[in-house]
Amino acid sequence: MKILSYCVWKRSAYRAALGRITCSRNHSSSSVENANVAIIGGGCIGTSLAYHLAKFGVNDVCLLEKTELTAGSTWHAAGLTTYYHPGINMRKLHFDSIKMFNKIEAETGQEIGFHATGSLRLAHTKEHMNEFKYMMGRHTHHPANQQLVDLDTIHFMHPLLNMEGILGGLYNPGDGHTDPYSLTMALAAGARMYGAKILQDTPVTATRQRDDGSWEVDTPRGTITAKHLVNAAGFHARQVGQLSGLDLPLVPVHHQYMVTASIPMLEEWKKEGREIPAIRDLRGSYYVRQERTGLLVGPYEAVDKMVIQDDWYDDGPPKGFGKELFQHDLDRLDKCIEHVVDLLPIFNETDIQSVVAGPITYSPDILPLIGPTFKLKNYWLAVGFGYGIAHSGGAGKFLARWMMNGEPDYDLIECDPDRYGDWCDKQYLLDKARESYGMNTTPVFPGEERWAGRPTKRVSGVYQQTKAKDAGKVKHDCFYLHLYIFLDLLNLPLFDTTFSCIYLNC
Repeated sequence: MKILSYCVWKRSAYRAALGRITCSRNHSSSSVENANVAIIGGGCIGTSLAYHLAKFGVNDVCLLEKTELTAGSTWHAAGLTTYYHPGINMRKLHFDSIKMFNKIEAETGQEIGFHATGSLRLAHTKEHMNEFKYMMGRHTHHPANQQLVDLDTIHFMHPLLNMEGILGGLYNPGDGHTDPYSLTMALAAGARMYGAKILQDTPVTATRQRDDGSWEVDTPRGTITAKHLVNAAGFHARQVGQLSGLDLPLVPVHHQYMVTASIPMLEEWKKEGREIPAIRDLRGSYYVRQERTGLLVGPYEAVDKMVIQDDWYDDGPPKGFGKELFQHDLDRLDKCIEHVVDLLPIFNETDIQSVVAGPITYSPDILPLIGPTFKLKNYWLAVGFGYGIAHSGGAGKFLARWMMNGEPDYDLIECDPDRYGDWCDKQYLLDKARESYGMNTTPVFPGEERWAGRPTKRVSGVYQQTKAKDAGKVKHDCFYLHLYIFLDLLNLPLFDTTFSCIYLNC
């Protein structure tokens, strides 16, 4: 008997279960009471999906925004974009995003403030340098440019850096940053241009599935009937999902970044049309990019210092929270700031003009939930984006083509909306989100499994047996279960804490 892979089986099941979306060049009916696709959420993800669906010829696309476009996490985002991602499939999303950023201004006439400065990842440890080499080996088939760079090249690109202790860098020439507000406005303009409707000040109060699989969506403007419903509601996504009986493992974390006053060298560079590349200091766990003629510095606080807005998990965001921010707390950033001052001594001589502290939605593993769910027919998810700007263009295109064709252009099994079962309870989500955020730039070794949230409430009898035999911890990898007891008998570690499969000639 032929056994299908999980990905192929799931795609086949979706194709059988989902009706294909109607496409037409007669883009829009005159009614807002009926829609082919109703999208809940007007951030960069929701508007990207509306834009791509409408551009690809899907008629009667309607986007519903609770207050105004970008309200939520989009408006205050730092706007970084990159071709890089440790996951091979996720790089395709990043690639399609930047390709879109380079074209959408000319297409819509709306500037998005995209600065293709390139970005440098810096290694101060042997482990990070080996990780760079490992990533170069995994990048060979990817069309985007990526290269290892030496110290002289790094110093030439970014003269403000203190080079002491840096071993090397990983450079992505096409990376950069964009203005999230302007990007969303461009996507919305493109969506409207191709026939989609965008309704602002239109909160969704209820969703009901009809017998034929279509959806009724209640709003203060009335009820909209849609063949397909998409939840792209950002940090409201969990509550929007609950309207349809879904329990989505999502929680907001506090993310802070600082913006400095103007720096004379950057003022001179700007006159010459130059800009420093974005920096990701993996040792200090923060990013730095140019903001006008100053610096924007965004740390990822340590596991014991970061803050999760866990009350939103149960109660949802406060009523009216949209373009508001949290109270910032620079004391949580003290260790990161020490690293910033060491790498960029100019930071110690420059005033901090502003600090932004806002919510970013995290899933347990930081990866978004993209696609349909088996739990509800014709219900699609585009939620849990910890890096929404970088993912926006690619995610909108990926999901639009899946909705049109009945299957995706490529597998993103790591973003499967159904990858979390009932075992993923609140405590597991909080533990893993804290670990994922706090270890953001820690090297991830091949085959490594991290331990926060384990054991879950779902364990088998073999777990207790191996634990009773002092087998230590159990490692899982996809559908294979590797028991530590056998590795222990061979005097081998639980996993290889090296990048042993590096292509040394890269």
